[in-house]
Amino acid sequence: MDLRGRESAPALLAYPADAVLVVSGLPGSGKSTLIRRWSRAASVVDPRDAHEDCAAVMPDSLPYAVYRPWARLVHARRLWSAVRAGGPLLVHDCGSRAWLRRLLAREAGRRGRELHLVLLDVGAADALAGQEARGRWARPRVFDRHRRGLRRLLDALAAPGAGEPGGGPVPEAASVVLLDRTTREHVAAVEFGR
Repeated sequence: MDLRGRESAPALLAYPADAVLVVSGLPGSGKSTLIRRWSRAASVVDPRDAHEDCAAVMPDSLPYAVYRPWARLVHARRLWSAVRAGGPLLVHDCGSRAWLRRLLAREAGRRGRELHLVLLDVGAADALAGQEARGRWARPRVFDRHRRGLRRLLDALAAPGAGEPGGGPVPEAASVVLLDRTTREHVAAVEFGR
């Protein structure tokens, strides 16, 4: 469902009771804000939480690059545990790593759960402004990698036949909702179980 370019969007998105909802977009695109807005409806797994928890037990002088593998492992363990636990789940993701989405969908599918995707299509300039507003920046090389990966996904979604169920560029997702800067502000909540 492409809601980009509209003046408004539905105030509520509805998903199955045990859905795994992945919210993707560039760093600074508003994923965290959207997930916070929706968090009353589901458990949340955000890699930033693992980063902050790891940073809290590390010496201040130790750069994140040194303990990044540990933070990623902590995040992965939390993610798989949450998928196995059941119940609605919101997952914060950059969207540029299709392999991670496929693994997540496979793990969810083993438990009879569906993976759904909300993709924020916010331009690079807006995402960089979002990073500045939050006071946290992705390194330029990392940002560019995410931008390229997300562009490939958006291009694939725009290709003929991309909307075919069970196929197309995101076959692991039961649904894909595309939001832009305007429409992301209109979706006030998500609901699981209808």
